[in-house]
Amino acid sequence: MTWLPRDFVHPSRVEVPGGYHLRPIRGADAALDHPTVMGSRERLWSIFGEAWGWPAATITYEANLADLERHAAEADAHESFNYVLLNEDETVELGCVYIDPPEKAGADAEISWWVVDSAVGSAVEQALDALVPRWIADDWPFVKPRFIGRELTWAEWLRLPDAGA
Repeated sequence: MTWLPRDFVHPSRVEVPGGYHLRPIRGADAALDHPTVMGSRERLWSIFGEAWGWPAATITYEANLADLERHAAEADAHESFNYVLLNEDETVELGCVYIDPPEKAGADAEISWWVVDSAVGSAVEQALDALVPRWIADDWPFVKPRFIGRELTWAEWLRLPDAGA
């Protein structure tokens, strides 16, 4: 992909203060991911639904598994990245971070993230909110990343012209 240097190696683990970490999501995470996403589905739909059509109310475990396998393949190909936020022993999923090539003009990457309903307003959400922009600046080769849902709303993002338009 032209959006990343050929020799770029994406991080395989990122420590998050408080005993958490990020790592690329994989199909084997479906057993944690499906109930996590569905448990916060209404709020996640209010954030991502209009832009991504996700998460659908009827998403099955099998569809979720296929989605995670697609995310893992995209990361392996350096097309886009989905990092899962986990506790230390990886028994609890608390959210995800997405790092994608720009769909809209004016950025060289689009980054967004979420936490589960039970973590909204918590120390782990605050730690993730502080970490992600710093991590992107320090460890990724982007010059002009866009933090959707942070520096602009999803509605504002949807109104931007498409990349290459």
